[in-house]
Amino acid sequence: METPVGKSFMHLHVGFEATREELEKLQAHYMYIEDWSRGVQAEDNAVLLSIPSVHDDSLAPDGHAVLHIYTPATEEYSRWENLDRRSDEYKKLKEERSAHLWTVLEKIIPDIRIRAKVVQVGTPLTHKRFLRRHMGSYGPAIEAGKGSFPFPGTPVKGLLVCGDSCFPGIGVPAVSGSGLLTANSVSFDSIIPQMKMLESLKK
Repeated sequence: METPVGKSFMHLHVGFEATREELEKLQAHYMYIEDWSRGVQAEDNAVLLSIPSVHDDSLAPDGHAVLHIYTPATEEYSRWENLDRRSDEYKKLKEERSAHLWTVLEKIIPDIRIRAKVVQVGTPLTHKRFLRRHMGSYGPAIEAGKGSFPFPGTPVKGLLVCGDSCFPGIGVPAVSGSGLLTANSVSFDSIIPQMKMLESLKK
């Protein structure tokens, strides 16, 4: 059975002008839902926004800040797959498909386009190229109750695996858990040395 492929993303990374006083009026994270009845998996319905500069001044020069706004794995790869990244058609589609992100962003920072100094738009082709993701995917689309991610063991003796195609699944926290699970599967004797090593890294 083929592993189902999750959808991809649209991303907007923006470096913008903002004072510390202005940043203190913002939240670090926002989630926007256009219509709850459509669900978070509907295209152009859910948007996530992170403004890490709210908590960390070191991420941009004085008087500036950074943000990342994106769709949560709702972008279809099919509309992008045959495009040349250098083509006008690709540039036009990037502009069209990022328009919704700008609209949502303007609800939080109304004059963001004027403030913006650096703008980078990411597409499914960006994911495929820079993250080496099959079809620009977020990862395997294995639904709870319909399938499960495999555990570290493999048919090859002594070979264990980890990553976002293994239990507990996709996303940074899950992949970290996968690595821990795999490391602890080597042998129970390895757990205490691993814990000591982790403690030493804190120093």
